[in-house]
This record gives sequence, structure tokens and C-alpha cells, in this order.
Amino acid sequence: MVNGVEHVDEKHGDEFDLIASVFAPLAKDSGALGLRDDAAVLRPPEGHEIVVSCDAINEGVHFLKDDPAETIGHKALAVTLSDLAAKGARPYAYLLSLSLPRDSSPDWLKGLAAGLHALQTKAGISLVGGDTTASRGGISIVVTGLGLVPQGHAVLRLGAKPGDRIYVSGTIGDAHLGLRLLQDQALAETWGLSEEDVAFLVERYRRPSPRCDLALLVRNFAQASIDISDGLVGDIDKLCQVSHVGMTLKTEHVPFSPAARKALAREPDLLPALIAAGDDYELVAAVPERCVAAFEAEAEAKQLRFASIGEVAVGDPQVRVVDAKGENIPLRHRGFSHF
Repeated sequence: MVNGVEHVDEKHGDEFDLIASVFAPLAKDSGALGLRDDAAVLRPPEGHEIVVSCDAINEGVHFLKDDPAETIGHKALAVTLSDLAAKGARPYAYLLSLSLPRDSSPDWLKGLAAGLHALQTKAGISLVGGDTTASRGGISIVVTGLGLVPQGHAVLRLGAKPGDRIYVSGTIGDAHLGLRLLQDQALAETWGLSEEDVAFLVERYRRPSPRCDLALLVRNFAQASIDISDGLVGDIDKLCQVSHVGMTLKTEHVPFSPAARKALAREPDLLPALIAAGDDYELVAAVPERCVAAFEAEAEAKQLRFASIGEVAVGDPQVRVVDAKGENIPLRHRGFSHF
């Protein structure tokens, strides 16, 4: 975090003071060298491969300007940990790059670091380096996550085959509803939501839970996997495209939270948005039919929630979305797109 940088603001002192006071406490791995060098020196365990994922989150695109700094720090790390979990990797370390306006307050930075610290502690990893620079626009945060898998055992998007069962973890669409509620509080009454429902949905948007606890299950049973960052339909589309297969998604089997079901009961037309909006950070796994019974048994034994939502088939490499009667559901948007 010490090469090629500018001061963030005079009230922070120079960049070295910023690192020492705010970010060095996050660097618990000896290979991070206390963030006092231009690079980290890491020693991965023998027989393992390193899985690397890099994600950027930007003000006004991935988080709101008024979101608490602690939740922004959490989310910045969570989105990368989600990618690692989809590969069946356990978290190992991460790097952090920040572009900050010069008027960023010390309290905001401490809140950001607190959010990072809470999640890195839960995930069992630490910061090993990165960069800080001034920004002439909004806040931009880039996290590069490093994960470990036994050699040759990473689960890729490529690998789904006809006959595989498609599973998704957790519940879908909560983050989209949480964002909508932050943008328009009156929707809580429209959708018949309690204060607890609203708090749950907003938390799902601001503080997604990366499914690190599912990584081993995915690695042991899935032939292909992807995390849901850009929408359930759009991300399964990506898996189908690289695997050269099709898939029929049965919306009656898509798992929704009780709060989301309340909203759907009041406004059924929300369904297409919930399955395409993104920011869920759940995992999709393609499990071969011969492994389905064992997969479901182990998931149940470990109280890990997965729902079967369809099967892989020969056909056009995209998702066909159908209702309970098997009729196609038209979608204006299949997923989130940055451009």
C-alpha cells in the first residue's frame, strides 16, 4: 500500500500514517510485513493452488453515498470472498486498493476498517497489501482475494453437463428489495412489510453474507459453480454459455425469504426483477445426478440451505425461465450490466 500513491487529505497526515493507524492492524499475516514494504511475501501450503479474484465496488453503483462505512467495508470484502467460495476455495488473504476523495473523514475510514476487520475475522484471513490514492470523483474500493484449493480441485463455471441438477443457496432477491426500500421508504407499506422485514432486506443489500461455509460442499460435489452477483438468471446464463448447455429454471422452486414472499404476494410483477437484479451473492452449483442424494444429505446434515431449481439440458446455452405450468416467463432484463 506504499507505492505510487498520493496523500488522501492533510487531516490524515501522510499515507504512511494512514496505513499505520487504520490498516496495519488488519495485516495479521507475517507475510504482509506489517504493510511496510511494496509487496507481501506469502507461503501457500504445499499441494495447493491459489485462486485469485478481484472486485471493485464504486459509490453510486454498488453502494449508496449514505450507507454506513462499516457496511461498505464488509461488502467490499464479501463480494470477493463470494467468488472464492464459488470455486470451492477457502479464503487465504486479501489486498485492498482505495481511491478516496480528499475530504474523507478519519471516522469514515475507521468505520470502513471496522467492517473489513469483522468479516476478515469471521473468514479467518487478513490484509496483506494494496494501495491508497486520492480520487477526484467518488469512493472506489478494489479488493483482490486469494483463496486456496487442493491442486486440481477448483470448481469452474465450465463443467456443467446435461442431466446435472442446478441448486442455489440461500434466498434470492432480498438485496434488490433492500435497495428499493432505501430509495423509497413508502414501499414498505405497499408491500405489507414489518419493521423487521425492512431491516432484514436492507441488511441483505448492505451486508451480504459470502457463503464460505459452502465451499467444501461445492468442491466435493459440484461440476460447475458460480456466485450470484449479477442476478440469478444472468449468472446461470454465463455458466451455461461456457459449458455449452441449456437449463430450464422453474420459478416455483426459487427460494424466497418470508419478507420477499410478502412483497411478491402484494406485487407479483416483482418476480422478474427478483430473479435478475443481482447483489444476492449466493452460490449456484451444478451437481451430477449420481451425486444428488449424497449432496442433499450432507447439506441437510450441516444445515446448509440449497434449493433445486432446475436441470441442465442439451440446447441453446442460456436459461429458459418457466412458471408452475411450464410456460415461458418473458424477461426484459436477464441480469445486471455495468455497461
